[in-house]
Amino acid sequence: MKGARNLTIVAFLLLVTCPLLGQPGQGQGAEHAAVLIPDSSLEHAEDVGVRAHTNHLIKFDPQFVGTAPAGETPASIQAVYNIPSLGGSGTIAIVDAFHYATAENDFNVFSTQFGLLTATTANFQVITLGKRSNCGWAQEAALDIEWAHAMAPGAKIVLVEAKSNSFADLFQAVDVAKALPGVTQVSMSWGGSEFSGEASNDSLHLQQSDVVYFASSGDTGGTTIYPGTSPNVVSAGGTTINRDMSGKFVSETGWSGSGGGPSKYEPLPSYQSGVVGVGGTRSVPDFSFDADPNSGVSVYDSTRCQGASGWLVFGGTSVSSPSLAGIVNSAGHGAASSNAELTTIYGNLGNANDFRDITSGTAGSFTAVTGWDFVTGVGSNLGLNGK
Repeated sequence: MKGARNLTIVAFLLLVTCPLLGQPGQGQGAEHAAVLIPDSSLEHAEDVGVRAHTNHLIKFDPQFVGTAPAGETPASIQAVYNIPSLGGSGTIAIVDAFHYATAENDFNVFSTQFGLLTATTANFQVITLGKRSNCGWAQEAALDIEWAHAMAPGAKIVLVEAKSNSFADLFQAVDVAKALPGVTQVSMSWGGSEFSGEASNDSLHLQQSDVVYFASSGDTGGTTIYPGTSPNVVSAGGTTINRDMSGKFVSETGWSGSGGGPSKYEPLPSYQSGVVGVGGTRSVPDFSFDADPNSGVSVYDSTRCQGASGWLVFGGTSVSSPSLAGIVNSAGHGAASSNAELTTIYGNLGNANDFRDITSGTAGSFTAVTGWDFVTGVGSNLGLNGK
């Protein structure tokens, strides 16, 4: 990836050409768009076990100027996953790195655009542990707070900003997040390559009564990242939403970038014991959501990142983690722990009323099949039961 540092395209370091699916109501087209990978989503050799990266990608269309939303909206996604437009309670904590100065402004622009509640002291808060900024992480935070809010409009959203993207600082922020009054979900859209000793963080930072942790499974198909492999988190994988020429939802398939596989270091948890397809160690992902940038979601971020700002279209499993946290929050069933939530999810594996079984698509060397798989886990969401 180091060679990519010499390529600059709208401030991002890597461009991939891929088919462009139509926006809701516009249908599919034969055009191609560029997928831009911000520097914050790249991992370098010296980062492994030390620093985390974001897991968001941006769909770039040279005709798109960011003055109006494009991509999937809260309403279009709610229809795909059979969830209500109203729901949510308690607190969802979003943990990201660096300070995002325009968080409340951008949250309000997004909320006003889509008819959601705007920020008040009762439903939105930012806890800043450091004052340094980073525009790629600001994009990540914008995505996370807006889509957790979109999926659970009645929940309070608290953004906890770590001092840096070091694992030490991020887990310090996780500890702040899990102790917040009324918190029921903690979302972590970041991660890094698995490393020896990662499991020590599981009991130190990823356990709290009545809190369920969510983490992205990563954006390199068939590859695992931590904390997405922790047995104490719901690992959020990625899918592609397919629409016809009129914009009608047709199907959902496994996204080629969905991270997954057997963990190198984490043992097999009890809730995966006996599940067909699971390896001999902790296997991910558990549960999936739209993450393909070509069927990406609308995000508003006014923090200019070397030429890009305003309304953008985001993909990556960074979309999945806060969105699934919001859906589980809206379900309102409550869980005593991540282990309890995952036991419920796996106990409903194969229930077509609760999950859409994704049976096509590949990621790395893995293929989506009937039942659990390394591309989408148990599948994607249907309704608010069984989770």
